[in-house]
Amino acid sequence: MTVQTTPLKVGVAGVGVMGRNHARVLSDIRDVNLTAVFDPDAATAEGVAGLYEAAAFTTAGDFVAAGLDAAVVATPNRFHADLSVALLEKGVHVLVEKPIAATVADAQRMIDAAKANNRVLMVGQVERFNPAVDAVKRAIQGEEVISIQITRVGPFPPRMGEVGVVIDLAVHDIDIIRHLTDSEIVEVQPQLARTKAEREDTALLQFRLENGVIAHITTNWVTPYKTRTLQVATKGKFVVADLMTRQVTEYFGQQPDGSYSTRGVMSWPNEPLKKELEAFAHAIRTGETPAVTGEDGLRNLEVALRCLGEG
Repeated sequence: MTVQTTPLKVGVAGVGVMGRNHARVLSDIRDVNLTAVFDPDAATAEGVAGLYEAAAFTTAGDFVAAGLDAAVVATPNRFHADLSVALLEKGVHVLVEKPIAATVADAQRMIDAAKANNRVLMVGQVERFNPAVDAVKRAIQGEEVISIQITRVGPFPPRMGEVGVVIDLAVHDIDIIRHLTDSEIVEVQPQLARTKAEREDTALLQFRLENGVIAHITTNWVTPYKTRTLQVATKGKFVVADLMTRQVTEYFGQQPDGSYSTRGVMSWPNEPLKKELEAFAHAIRTGETPAVTGEDGLRNLEVALRCLGEG
């Protein structure tokens, strides 16, 4: 892969909530020029493009042909594969929002296109770049992990898409579990409920990993307020993180009388999306393997689909 030294010409495909965030952050990153915005809705495309002096496109074909070095694909899931493959075949590096695609076969197609065209394919698992997740990963380094528990709950989303909580929310946590353990999920025990949506809006997911760690995800759209917590139990300590406030605490040194010590773990105040996009640009410039690979995206999707009984 030739290493690029000039500013990267980057485009964003799909400028809903997430795509707008990508556009905002890209416009603020050194050596990156946001030059193209694609959305089938002309007013939306032109509105976002106008904010950043980028060109607006309303068809995928024109966007693919826009002479980009790299693109962020933040369209609805069902369009991820076709658009990403077209971009990769055109020689454009791709960061695709999670989940990587709608099906495992589509994910594999994207991975194959990236390899065939020697381009970077990275998956936007933004929680990997959450400083609190990073702090937990450091805190459990060298520890024997016993269990992981993640709670990701909140109110019903105003923009209910085509997916339920497993694909929309739990995919974040499946990735966190794989990232923290450096192991693959081998057993899934899902409990799903549908209360006010066409798809599941409540899920309790239990996993066993190859290395013996057990993990549990609680996720729903029926809690009136947002909670994002991560708890990791190891042989030597218990680590608790709030993924929204980024506060991380270690509990350790438990004594026979029940007393124990605590300490706060430093987590840096970085914007995760900026860290993610900088990591994408870094992979393009250096030819290094991206932080979250297409294979990671495929594994996360595979586990999520197994939870839905579709894997």
